[in-house]
Order: sequence, then structure tokens, then C-alpha cells
Amino acid sequence: MEKREGEGEGEGEEEQVVNPWTVSAKGGGKIDYDKLIDQFGCQRIDQSLVDRIHRLTSRSPHVFLRRGVFFAHRDLNEILDAYERGEKFYLYTGRGPSSEALHLGHLIPFMFTKYLQEAFKVPLVIQLTDDEKCMWKNLTVEESQRLARENAKDIIACGFDVTRTFIFSDFDYVGGAFYKNMVKVGKCVTYNKVVGIFGFTGEDHIGKVSFPPVQAVPSFPSSFPHLFGGQDNLRCLIPCAIDQDPYFRMTRDVAPRIGYQKPALIESSFFPAMQGETGKMSASDPNSAIYVTDSAKEIKNKINRYAFSGGQDSIEKHRELGANLEVDIPFKYLSFFLDDDAKLEEIRKEYGAGHMLTGEVKQLLIQVLTGLVERHRRARAAVTDEMVDAFMAVRPLPNMFN
Repeated sequence: MEKREGEGEGEGEEEQVVNPWTVSAKGGGKIDYDKLIDQFGCQRIDQSLVDRIHRLTSRSPHVFLRRGVFFAHRDLNEILDAYERGEKFYLYTGRGPSSEALHLGHLIPFMFTKYLQEAFKVPLVIQLTDDEKCMWKNLTVEESQRLARENAKDIIACGFDVTRTFIFSDFDYVGGAFYKNMVKVGKCVTYNKVVGIFGFTGEDHIGKVSFPPVQAVPSFPSSFPHLFGGQDNLRCLIPCAIDQDPYFRMTRDVAPRIGYQKPALIESSFFPAMQGETGKMSASDPNSAIYVTDSAKEIKNKINRYAFSGGQDSIEKHRELGANLEVDIPFKYLSFFLDDDAKLEEIRKEYGAGHMLTGEVKQLLIQVLTGLVERHRRARAAVTDEMVDAFMAVRPLPNMFN
């Protein structure tokens, strides 16, 4: 049973805190995703749902679906019901531009969103929350805008279709119909409610308190009249990490009260830091992350030096007991990015039984990530300012549903 929208954050329990700005578990341990599903009131994605997506799209499910990286949802079945009836929907995801370059954890929602766009042949809006980062990271407006364009190049390099994709910066786009929806949302959310959902305190400036409607309203097609003029009942599906859920619990609570459909969500777990699965990879610690700008030498050095191993202290003990795959970061990273299911299962058995050593697994991971980063680097180098302008131009999308 889904909890009432906008409830269930559970900040007071302090066992684990998951919101857009803080991800932590009690005692520095692992995030308990089963508890998080119960706490937030979303649903787990089961194999029948993965099989249904396979059947409807006639495409092999993305590795992030097959492996449970995207593990929770809200109303995904309703989106698929509508799609099966011949009704279209659109995708909405975003990026808070607070760093010059993205790390692999940042790429995950965009890699998955590209798959969804291609599989369902639907339009996509991507929000760059340069205003949010200006307020939370103490960046200047100008620096936030510059980082938004730089991050847009990394997003475009993921391979999105310009004829189905609109990328916008809040500083550039907010106004008109978008701002009208922000006001409608703002009038429906009390201060007490927003404090309960997001944990704001009396020390937070009013810009933070006023921001949630900005992230809410891309869920409504009327916020984009140049794209969806007159299609105000079009459903929206939001691929995102589960730390963004508070924004959309609020949005789903408000939507029926202002005449809109509730957005559906498909939510991912966090990409763990190199040092261990105690939260998510962080841009604030360069050794916790593999960046898309890292050289092959840097990737090799980071994995060999910092990737936490579940292997045993000695070769003899490792051969006897095998690796603890629950804590082994090289194996976890391979489960994200090694597409070959048979190969991953072979590693699981051999490494878990002690027949493979940590060094062998790390070497394979270095090869996989070096190839991924190099492909991304080449794609990003080909993205020009004119291409960024084309994706961010306010214009109809000629290939929107084709």
C-alpha cells in the first residue's frame, strides 16, 4: 500500500537519511533499500515488470534493469498500460551542474534515459538546475550557468536524439507557462509540509525553501507549450536516483489538486564510492570517483589504490574462503558496466569461490571503465557549442513521437 504522497520521509528516525543533499546510513553502514522503499512508499521493480518492458519494446532490457540498478518505481505499470493502449508519454530527468565534469555515477541516469528514449520512441526534457546549485553550492550565477553548458556537453555525448530532446537551464527558461505552474504548486505546499519532506531548518535561506516547485513542474506537459501545446494529460516518466524522490512525492501530492496527472518514477540505487558502499560516489572527493575526464593511467591508479576489495588478506586464505562479493567494489562496478551476463556470472562464481584473485578482477574492471570513459571522451570532444545551442533551443521537436 503506497503511503500518502508527501509523507514518509522519516527524517526523525535518523537510521538512514536519504534526500537530495544527504545520503547516509546509521553508523556509516550501507543504505538499506528495502527500508527505503517502505519509508518512501514506492514499489520494487520485479522480474514480471522487466519482462513486460521487454515485451512492449521488443528490446533486451537495459543492463541497469536486468541487474536491479533501477530497482523501484511509482506508477510504472500505469505508464506501460497507457503505452499498450497506444498513448504516448514523455521522459523528464535532470542534472545539478556543480562540477566541471561528470563522474560515472552522474552518467547512470542519462545512460538509462537514452535507452528508454530509444526503446519507447518518446520525447525527453532534461532540466539543468543551475539555480539550485547557485543556492546550495555558493556558486555565482555566472559560474552556475557556465557549468550548466559544460555539463550539457557531457549529457549530449551520451547520444541523445536532438529531434526528440529539449535541454534547458532554469536560469534561461523559467518564466511564462513554466512559472505559472510553479506558482500553482507553491500555493499547494505549506511551509510545514516542505520542512517535513526536505528537512529545511530556520538557518536555511528562503531560496532553498522556494526551490522545490522548480524541480516539480517539468513533470507537467503544460510547462512546455512549445513541445506539448494542448496535450495537458500527457503522462510523464522520471528516471532518477532515489535521493530525488522527495521532490516528486511532493509533486505527486499536488498534481491532482491543480488538474494534472501524477508523474511516474523509475528510481535507481546509488553508485558506490571507491572506498565502499556507504552511500554514493561524491564529486567532493576525487578519489571516491572515476570521472569522464580521467586518463587511462588515472583510472588504473584509482582502481588499484582505492577500490575496496572483498578479497582475503592472503592468497592462501582467499583460495580457501573466496571473496566477499557483498562488499567488493570492483565486482559491484562490473555489475553496473559489464554488459555480458554470462561473463559476470562466471566472475561471481570464480571470484566468490577464491579461484580468481582481486588483482584479476581489478584488471578486468580497468579495461571496462577505460573503454567506457574513452568512448565518452571522444563523443564529448565532438560536441560543439552549436550542438548545445540546438538542444537548448526553444523549438518544436520534429521527431517527437516517431
